[in-house]
Amino acid sequence: MRLLPAIVMLVPTAAWGQSLLDRPPNVSGDWVVAAGTIQFNFTHRFTRSPAPERKVSNFPTFLVGAGLPWNTMVGFAYSTNSTLAPRYPNEWEFFVRHGFLNELEGAPFDLGAQVGYNLAADGLTGEVSVGKALGPVRLIGVSRLLSDPNSSGHADFVLGGGGLIKLSRFLSLGADWATITNKQAGQDEKNAWSAGLHVALPNTPHTLSLQATNTNAATLQGLSRGDSKTRYGFEFTIPLTLARYFSKSRPATAEAPTTPEPTVVEPRPSPEPSKEPPAAPADTAAKLDTAKAVPMDSVKPALPAPKAVAAEAPKPAAAPKTVHASMKGLAFLPKRVELVVGSALVWKNADPLVHTVTAVDKTFDSGLIQAGASWRHVFTRPGTYPVTCTLHPFMKATIVVKAEP
Repeated sequence: MRLLPAIVMLVPTAAWGQSLLDRPPNVSGDWVVAAGTIQFNFTHRFTRSPAPERKVSNFPTFLVGAGLPWNTMVGFAYSTNSTLAPRYPNEWEFFVRHGFLNELEGAPFDLGAQVGYNLAADGLTGEVSVGKALGPVRLIGVSRLLSDPNSSGHADFVLGGGGLIKLSRFLSLGADWATITNKQAGQDEKNAWSAGLHVALPNTPHTLSLQATNTNAATLQGLSRGDSKTRYGFEFTIPLTLARYFSKSRPATAEAPTTPEPTVVEPRPSPEPSKEPPAAPADTAAKLDTAKAVPMDSVKPALPAPKAVAAEAPKPAAAPKTVHASMKGLAFLPKRVELVVGSALVWKNADPLVHTVTAVDKTFDSGLIQAGASWRHVFTRPGTYPVTCTLHPFMKATIVVKAEP
């Protein structure tokens, strides 16, 4: 058990965190949790039969995922009342996800993929998703390849997409739509759709979605196949960061700056030249007084002064700039930042929780950064600066400030 804290702290932190504010109900965007995090999502949908019974039927799905290094997550989704395959109500789907690109780390868009195996369909599942944020709007497109649970050896190709608009730091609206492009005759499969109101619970890592949809289980298979019934329900997310429970709460000792701050020595001003000509030495003056006139043709011309050789201009140093970083999913993104002296680093708090950016050696401290707010710091001396969040000490990052590129 002693190895667990070391493993959690040493592995690279994944770029993405799970938040319902970033996706509509049926299009996940292939989110990936940070390494060392266990994600638990509970999706509950239900229908009511007509009168006189008015029986409520529940369709719960439990999703459990574990964040691994290199933006990878493994997990499973389990539905206890699935209608995917006849006489197979307990649907299991195991999956592996990977995040290739992330806008929070400077990529032009988000790119993720998932592969898995569904026991009810007895076949493979796969998805590729692309996401792009445009101000308060985020769009996601997906393509899926699924085994057909009603026809052995047949595969279904699904195209879909969705979007959401953020109304505030804690509230967004989302909707999506998907269709099977090669529907087979005789199968009652409708285009899948969903809509939801997404809420982030302030000062917690949890999010909640109230939603309506015509799909059943929250597996990749289930999210792609609609029917004639409208189901209502909710989804609730619970991330469990292992470092919170197994790592020491006190940050490690800070590393000393690797290079001392350069000392700037200002040159002394040269004395002003005297307006009067300098006095000649006594023996020289005496010789001048007694010297006879010398013919001009006997005077040798003085050699011209050598031309000054221009010194090679020094190479310009890298211009200071502003570098952007984020705090999301209870992690600093990216985990390591390199910049030159004089540059500014701006951290944006993209979590619904309050965070801080605090140097372990106490050279700087942001104080409380509210959800959605940013904090800027200019680095004036080179060195390596470990930082942490005083409220969540398992959040760690390293800032490397260089004198030259």
